[in-house]
Amino acid sequence: MLIKKILNNNAVITLNDRKEEIVVMGKAIAYGKKAGDDVDVSKIQKCFEVCLKPNQKKMMNMLKDIPIEYMEISDQVIQKARKELNTEIDDLLYITLTDHIHSSIERFKDGIPLKNQLIHEIKHFYKDEYELGLWTLELIKEKYDIEMPEDEAGFIAMHIVSSEVGKDMGDVYEITNLIQEVLSIVKLYFQVELDENSLSYYRFVTHLKYFGKRIFTKATQNNDPLNQDLLEIMKEKYIQSYLCSLKIKTFIEERYNYVLESEECLFLTIHIAKVIQEK
Repeated sequence: MLIKKILNNNAVITLNDRKEEIVVMGKAIAYGKKAGDDVDVSKIQKCFEVCLKPNQKKMMNMLKDIPIEYMEISDQVIQKARKELNTEIDDLLYITLTDHIHSSIERFKDGIPLKNQLIHEIKHFYKDEYELGLWTLELIKEKYDIEMPEDEAGFIAMHIVSSEVGKDMGDVYEITNLIQEVLSIVKLYFQVELDENSLSYYRFVTHLKYFGKRIFTKATQNNDPLNQDLLEIMKEKYIQSYLCSLKIKTFIEERYNYVLESEECLFLTIHIAKVIQEK
């Protein structure tokens, strides 16, 4: 196992048996070493694969001046996220989350905390990810004896969401705005407040999260003929929910230049009917 690139004193890039790049971490694992030298396997504490696109690999340089303990915190968070969220987590999160945790702690020590303008939306739209953010703050408190504001839990949650949907942070903020807009259409149409603690609301928001991803990637939809038949049934059974889905369809087409097919209208109709408990 040879060192391909040194990230910092405690982390190097090498190749595994399949000739894939991996990051290997360990205290002083790169001390006195250079590219081409053997990795001291006795110092390895952690390793993970880096399945990054070529234009993302420059982001590895973000780790150059970051102490290993920040990556260890990220690793704990990511392992917990993979277990509890039961979802795919992009390896890029190892880099972006480590960099965020490091920079946020440094900002906090310098007395420069950041306000999270979407903290309310994050709490309600991404509850599981927000809980992981709070758990991360507890790790930081235990390790560094500093108590960071909940705004940081929100930022951490957004990094996790970004990894889940495979989009960058800018797109995740756009998806969050879209979720808010769609929920507003539903509330205005039915003149009701939604139960944000209900399972139906949670499932609707989860659907909208990946719905947003399709919109911002302009992903094509595969319409199943059976779903077209089911839509005919649903729009008769849930008339108002279907009409509400058509309002959302018009809004999405006008605002985001994305045409919703009948299959998406079907899913929207079902979720809306459940969240407003249409009989």
